[in-house]
Amino acid sequence: MNSKFGYTFFLLFSIWFSSCDRPECSNENLIFENNAPNSKVYKDELVKQLGGIDETKLTYWLQKYEEKSGEESLYFHIQGDSLCAILQLSMPHWTKLEEVKEKKGVGRRGAEFTNLKFDILQDSVSTKFIYRTFDRLID
Repeated sequence: MNSKFGYTFFLLFSIWFSSCDRPECSNENLIFENNAPNSKVYKDELVKQLGGIDETKLTYWLQKYEEKSGEESLYFHIQGDSLCAILQLSMPHWTKLEEVKEKKGVGRRGAEFTNLKFDILQDSVSTKFIYRTFDRLID
């Protein structure tokens, strides 16, 4: 009886734990492979790739929080419809994400964000993805 309970617990725990992980993806884009996610060339390529993708097929998974030179960013794994990249999202406000800011992302890494919305500001000098909102956080 105990071994049956242990096996059932292990099986349910394994299913639960694996369901929280983001799906694996493989990147075949050399620009993404050879450049940092915060570089202009990487961001420009991401803008190009996003232009040809149905955004309803994209998933976003929080990777990390970063603060540099007084500017705060969240990094997300962005996946779907053959895209496998990292999105550096500038955070001019923290609406619905106050706890993430307070804890600098700790405790939310790996969480999925549904319907993440952002604006793209692009010119010859810089490219920025600016946070607007999201629908739901799945932790």
